[in-house]
Amino acid sequence: MTRSYDTIVIGGGLLGCATAWMIARDGGQVLLVERDQINQHASGSNAGSLHFQLEYRMIERGIEAARTAAEAMPLHLDAARLWSDLPGLCGQEIEVKQTGGLMIAEDAHQVELLEKKTEIERSWGLDNQMIDRAEIDRLAPYLSDRVAAAAYCPTEGKADARTAGPALARAALQAGAEIETRTEVTGLSRQAGRWHVAVTSAAGATTVSAESVVIAAGVWTTRIGQMMGAHLPTIPLALMMTVTQRVPKLIPHLVQHAGGRLSLKQALDGNILIGGGWPARLIRNQDGEPNFEAKPELLARSLSGNAEMAIRVLPDLAAIPAIRSWVGTTTVTPDQLPLVGPVPGQPGAFVATGGSAFTLGPSFAQVLAALISGQQPDTDLKAFDPARYGRK
Repeated sequence: MTRSYDTIVIGGGLLGCATAWMIARDGGQVLLVERDQINQHASGSNAGSLHFQLEYRMIERGIEAARTAAEAMPLHLDAARLWSDLPGLCGQEIEVKQTGGLMIAEDAHQVELLEKKTEIERSWGLDNQMIDRAEIDRLAPYLSDRVAAAAYCPTEGKADARTAGPALARAALQAGAEIETRTEVTGLSRQAGRWHVAVTSAAGATTVSAESVVIAAGVWTTRIGQMMGAHLPTIPLALMMTVTQRVPKLIPHLVQHAGGRLSLKQALDGNILIGGGWPARLIRNQDGEPNFEAKPELLARSLSGNAEMAIRVLPDLAAIPAIRSWVGTTTVTPDQLPLVGPVPGQPGAFVATGGSAFTLGPSFAQVLAALISGQQPDTDLKAFDPARYGRK
């Protein structure tokens, strides 16, 4: 007998767990299926940055590209509020610290770019302001004298990427959701107004059905979309991170760079996380397609480049040993904007993915839960509509 639900969520990262929790909290019968373990992929391997300013990858191609990327700012503003409230809302311990973020500039060109970027962000309502060197000396004396100016956003910060997803999974279970891990989706079809999802696990193959289905599958989004005949283009990125040994409190802020790939933050236990989007090598099959089952390879030039840039702006790092580097895979869309909303031509199917999916995960989940319940989300999703890519 086919088990029936209101909604089936595909993907057990932070986004999928948050979506399942919100639907169950609101009275929906929901099943979450995850091909591996909860939080095993991008949600658990990223740096946990809560960056509500536009990231470097969104401004490196100039101010017009930044203006386009800023269309996602309503989701950033929602995320800033949601992360702050998340531990209380879901009743779970989630390490969230919003102690402010600095996007730094080392030369006149970067300062000008930051000024224009900040102006755009402020026009959308983000609390962000330029500060000069004197203010940096007061607010962030740990930064190198090379740092000339910064954009300071008080709501930025960090969350513990290792525990946030599992905490939301526990909240979903407590709200009545079912979660099945090591369960892979092998087929999707729509019959008589319901989605039939073929899944395979150690217990064997079976089919579950629901009125609606949510694709929260990260790098597998395009592949899951193809199962239902939908075109959901994504670009996988293999990235690396490094963590140092524990040191006394040094960096209270999230630090990003306006002129290159760098993010710095210090965890509560004292480890400093160094990242920012330096590439790892994505493994591909013989046909050139990404092999997401294979772990990406660390690149020595990324390791050294990331470390050199970090030490340049935070000289104290030169004396702090790194203890581990790791790789993970995330996904962006061709236009860098999120992919959020109804799957075109597939009634009852919804999707969310795109860069900053950890930061924006709670925002994505909130709009998905609203759409599934038949409500109009508070956020205008027109710019993120999956239908903008049309059909193949």
